Amino acid sequence: MTVIRLACSILVLILAQTAVSAADDMPRRKSGLWEVKMSMGGKASPMGTMQTCVDQASDDLMQSNAKRATAKNCTRSDIKRDGNRVLVHSECTLDKMKTISDAVFSGSFDSGYRGDITTQYDPPMAGHGQMQMTIEARWLGPCKTGQKAGDIVINGQTLSIGGAKGATP
Repeated sequence: MTVIRLACSILVLILAQTAVSAADDMPRRKSGLWEVKMSMGGKASPMGTMQTCVDQASDDLMQSNAKRATAKNCTRSDIKRDGNRVLVHSECTLDKMKTISDAVFSGSFDSGYRGDITTQYDPPMAGHGQMQMTIEARWLGPCKTGQKAGDIVINGQTLSIGGAKGATP
């Protein structure tokens, strides 16, 4: 498995289990273009900086998909607000790997936020029993011309999760 593929798998797993695991309790991001930087264990992600075009429909779709994955794979998913912070704890199983994730998200979801996530794996994943990830996101403004809600640009390649058909927030 390549490093980028592993990083993508880790990202999907962590996001599905933490940031968007209970859509009703998480703050909504402002519509428009977001820049997202991740680091794992203090090192920049091999995926580099991502940009994602968001609108309410694409955010709802992402959260709905994650909520279904959480219901299927997790025995516990707790979200608690503490001032401008959102605390997340989840306990999940993917295939035969058990994960326990704790995350703290802070900031304003209309201009920028930060997420600090610690996940424990049993058995270890790729030789790691625990991984720490930091997500830093900031709103850049309206989406670029030609971008659609749900478009994610990683290393010059565009992926789309869909959203409002033809919408350009």
